[in-house]
Amino acid sequence: MLKFLNYQERGIVSSLELMRAEITRRIYSLELSKTRDVQRIQSAVNCLDIDPAEGKYLLSGGADSGIAIYDIECKPAPSSFTCPLVCSVNRSNSVAHKYSVETVQWYPHDTGMFTSSAMDNILKVWDTNTLKPAESFRFDKPVYCHHMSQIATKHCLISVATASSLVTLCDLRNGSSTHTLKGHKSSVMAVQWSSKEEYLLATASKDNRVMLWDVRKSKASLMVLDQHNGEKGATTTEAVSTAHNGYVTGLCFTSDGLHLLTCGSDDRLRLWDVVTGRNTLVNYGKVINDTRRNLKMSVSCDASDDLVFVPSSGEICVFEIHSGRPVVNLTGHYSRVNACTFHPLFQELYSGSNDSSILIWEPEVCRDRQPDMNKKEQKYVDNWSSDED
Repeated sequence: MLKFLNYQERGIVSSLELMRAEITRRIYSLELSKTRDVQRIQSAVNCLDIDPAEGKYLLSGGADSGIAIYDIECKPAPSSFTCPLVCSVNRSNSVAHKYSVETVQWYPHDTGMFTSSAMDNILKVWDTNTLKPAESFRFDKPVYCHHMSQIATKHCLISVATASSLVTLCDLRNGSSTHTLKGHKSSVMAVQWSSKEEYLLATASKDNRVMLWDVRKSKASLMVLDQHNGEKGATTTEAVSTAHNGYVTGLCFTSDGLHLLTCGSDDRLRLWDVVTGRNTLVNYGKVINDTRRNLKMSVSCDASDDLVFVPSSGEICVFEIHSGRPVVNLTGHYSRVNACTFHPLFQELYSGSNDSSILIWEPEVCRDRQPDMNKKEQKYVDNWSSDED
């Protein structure tokens, strides 16, 4: 890092390159925090979300149907700190969900509103100040997952995945279900809006398929992702239109929106080119996926080599997205990890597990697990020579 600072002073590298180098160093050195933890009040933690507006509040949903909000910011930071509970909705509250909360998400533009969905067939839109639902959407079957676009400016749609084969789009502006997307043949396990195109939606199902949609054209999907890229394997009987050889339980777009990561019950993680729909064939090895609920992965951003964080049984597997190289397995939970979320401002990771705990993984200042910088440095070696030599 001192060499990079020296390069910047000499005008060889830009401030952006220096920033990327430091972010890369930080995310490659994540380890369990020795000084910070989160107050424990729930049973199994199913889902987490950090508010994108301020990066100050952590939202959590539990198997006991409770919802909790924590303050994860502390200034100045003491030697040890427990992130306090700000407020909560427990199962004894008349407005709480009746069964396990599967997904929680902050409204993308401020902390005055958040959403939650549960196995009681209901999606709720909450007023944070009153901790009461401002709107509720009821479905015929349990809700596995929902998602709001982080970048949309022309719509306020919430995509909802239920035990039905249909994907429902709910409009926050008028409180109605606008329309449904028909294409899957079994329960939809995951939905995810693109981080680049506001009308692009990815859906995953128990029918082993992943579909991409332009929600302005709901009659048919844009494409169905095929793990064989149109060439059926000689030793397999799977249809060429399947993304995995098992349920697809997790979806996550990369930060630039150009690629999509999917995770299946076949213990495989795959990377797809969103433009062409092709399987990039990056090999991540075996990633244990022993859950039959929505798996909440997360990705880093702004690094030289972005990483993906994948809950895998009782640990979190960390891989370089484009090379598939394993970086580290984060171990600290005592039971299955259900969700993880990355804090882009501080390069921290938060994870929730069946052991009722939320763990904080933060950069270790003294450790250096960053990629080899020699290649980066060689780019700036001065090979100039003089005729006088």
